[in-house]
Formats: sequence, C-alpha cells, structure tokens
Amino acid sequence: LITELPELGKLNRKEIAALVGVAPMNRDSGTRSGKRRIRGGRHRVRTVMFMAMLSSIQCNPVFKRFYEHLKAQGKLPKVAIIACMRKLIVVLNTLLKNEEVWCQKTA
Repeated sequence: LITELPELGKLNRKEIAALVGVAPMNRDSGTRSGKRRIRGGRHRVRTVMFMAMLSSIQCNPVFKRFYEHLKAQGKLPKVAIIACMRKLIVVLNTLLKNEEVWCQKTA
C-alpha cells in the first residue's frame, strides 16, 4: 500500500480520500443536483482496499460495527463498503502522520 501510495501520511483526510478515489464527486450544474459518484483515483489501491474491507467487516469489530450502522441507515451494501474504505484510508493516513499504532479504542 505504501509503495502504491507514497503520499500516505502527508496529506489531509479529504486529499487522501480523493487521491485513492473513495471521495464522492459532485455533478451539479446551477440549480440541478446530480448524482455523486466515486471516480478517479488509483485503481490498484482501490481494488486492494475493497478486498481488505470485505475481510475487515467480518473480522474487525470497529469496521463491522460501522458497516452495520450504515446498513441500518438504509445504505446499499456496496456504498457502505466504500464508506468503510474511506474510513480505513483516513485512519491509516492519520496513524502514519502522527506516528501512532492502531488502537481499537481510538478508531
């Protein structure tokens, strides 16, 4: 992940999410409000993150709870997985930036 994303730990949360391609992009024009889509970013990183998140929502209690919360709010499963991916990349970015280790209590 670090070889494909050397900027990890150097950008803020919005920039890193956009760089990976898990930040929704607006398609608005004037008063018309278009759909928000996930596009752009680094495809290989996004693919690895998606597969990692499929495993994490089954094994990691933090991400499992967040995924179930989103599903309870009526989000589609794939939308909830993408939101979890965004949360994971933001957590990884913050951990590297602050030189900390993963702790479930702070996640």
